[in-house]
Amino acid sequence: MRGAVIHAPGDVRFESLDDPKLIESTDAVIRTVATCVCGSDLWPYRGLEPVGDPHPMGHEYVGIVEEVGSEVTNVGPGQFVVGSFATSDNTCVNCLGGWQSSCLNREFMSTCQADYVRIPNAHGTLVATDEHPDAEMVPSLLAVSDVMGTGWYAALAAEVKPGSTAVVVGDGAVGLCGVIAAKELGAERIIAMSRHESRQKLALEFGATDIVGERGLDGVARIKDLTGGIGADSVLECVGTAESMSQALHSARPGGNVGFVGVPHEVAVDGQELFFSQVGLRGGPAPVRRYLPDLIDRVLTGRINPGRVFDLTLPLDQVAEGYRAMDERRAVKALLKP
Repeated sequence: MRGAVIHAPGDVRFESLDDPKLIESTDAVIRTVATCVCGSDLWPYRGLEPVGDPHPMGHEYVGIVEEVGSEVTNVGPGQFVVGSFATSDNTCVNCLGGWQSSCLNREFMSTCQADYVRIPNAHGTLVATDEHPDAEMVPSLLAVSDVMGTGWYAALAAEVKPGSTAVVVGDGAVGLCGVIAAKELGAERIIAMSRHESRQKLALEFGATDIVGERGLDGVARIKDLTGGIGADSVLECVGTAESMSQALHSARPGGNVGFVGVPHEVAVDGQELFFSQVGLRGGPAPVRRYLPDLIDRVLTGRINPGRVFDLTLPLDQVAEGYRAMDERRAVKALLKP
């Protein structure tokens, strides 16, 4: 088969790879219908995470089941499935508590920008649709496998409630999906922090009521101006930098909550400051599997359309251009079709 391999910062190649095979009885192999480039893929691409030896890339996927191991009984060959970037058996104590991204048998997906993908823990990870979806639904179902599920978790971790005020820090795909989530969870006011006109427009179409273009202390001051000097009930941190975390924490009111889902890079939280702020903080890798049935239903019934975050569609063999476009901010998110 063919797939994306990163060799060094800025160097992603489309190469021939070994076909995936069943290794464990809980595995499945799927034929990829769509995959994509994630904002978190840009960390090694930009040299902000070590690349190490050349290795495959990608953790977002939807596809058709090709074969399954003997213990996989919930999905079978020919079915269209959606999964998660973190696999889970869905039976351990953490999974049963709703924290499938901390499954005791978790494996993180990392080979999905390819024609075929082996899915560990397939029985607990994959969710099949009743029938093959129409082509126009595929981008939104792909979004559910990560960015929509992650934006949803950010809103839940920030405890967005009906009638509340939510701030979304970050205007990438996760942040934009966070706007959708805040709207779906009933926030009355949704303030999107964005400096890019096309992303601001999409945020407003997704349900944002206000746009703040300022960053850092100026951004915090603007949030305070918009909230009577108090701050927001809920803040969704969807970037992962020291600046974005500081901005999120200082934008929340006392008793408010920050949900952080941007993978932290050089982020340090001052314990004394957090203590006296009385702001709650929760984050981590999103337990996407917990939300899959609900989010898939919202997509298929037309209630949400997170696939609009894909503003560039390329054949899989042009994956390197997908990375370049996102790195240069010419695209919010690149969808790849084998």
